[in-house]
Amino acid sequence: MTSIITQLLVSGIAMGFIYALVGIEYTLIWNSTGLLNFSHDKLITLGAYIFGATLVTGLGLSSWIAVILAVIISGIIGALIASLIFNPLRNMSSTIFAVMGTIMFGRILYEAIRLIWGPIPFTVPDWATGNVVITGVSITRANIYICIVSVVVVGALQIFLNFTKTGKAMRAVAQNKKAAALMGINVSQNICITTGISAMICTTIGMLIIPLFNIDVNMASLIGLKGFSAGVIGGFGYLPGVIIGGLFIGVVENISVIVLPAVYKDIVSFVLLIIFLLIRPGGLLGHKS
Repeated sequence: MTSIITQLLVSGIAMGFIYALVGIEYTLIWNSTGLLNFSHDKLITLGAYIFGATLVTGLGLSSWIAVILAVIISGIIGALIASLIFNPLRNMSSTIFAVMGTIMFGRILYEAIRLIWGPIPFTVPDWATGNVVITGVSITRANIYICIVSVVVVGALQIFLNFTKTGKAMRAVAQNKKAAALMGINVSQNICITTGISAMICTTIGMLIIPLFNIDVNMASLIGLKGFSAGVIGGFGYLPGVIIGGLFIGVVENISVIVLPAVYKDIVSFVLLIIFLLIRPGGLLGHKS
């Protein structure tokens, strides 16, 4: 029983990191543009297809070269998305235009993925497969990689935001766009950089979850929603809160299978979301700018 609980905790922490990364994407876009991007799950799927279908399977590149190229390509795509969608929409008279724009953009991405690569699921052979036994507990390599890569991404993002000129500009834009513009910061360019980073994180998530869900047009649908839940539960718009929220959801939903049928596992995060919205809408950390 102890080994089962340990396995559930490890896999819960791994999925919690995934939800946290999705929540970080929501937070980056929200802080820089004031918009909610509801196409994150499609960007995650697009990143997985670029990596697995085009670079590895199609072009026959080694996995690690494909990883680097996929991240670079997604960063460029993210900057283009900001130029063509987010920057024009954020100046509209109502946020409903922006919300509808991101939803429709997500649908366009979904259909484009289906038409270009087809609807049949597949996987990348030998990509983060196998198990590792640690003190008698069998842990999948995928979960180990997810934890390590997530910690590296979060750490690198914190260093970037706090110790680089561009990162400090991003934080200034998040605090007050008008004041940032008056201080000489190019807000539109900053949003392009932020969206590019967000798209790179999306692709990283897409590559990490391939061993868990395979590559499929619907592979990230629930992950996108749970990432949003992580943001709300942890404290929306606050990066440390999002990380805590993601880990909280991941662990709770995994441990829930001990007392609930596994088929109900996916609704746990949404039940938690409703409870927090009713009782503590500010989230676990209740951060205020």
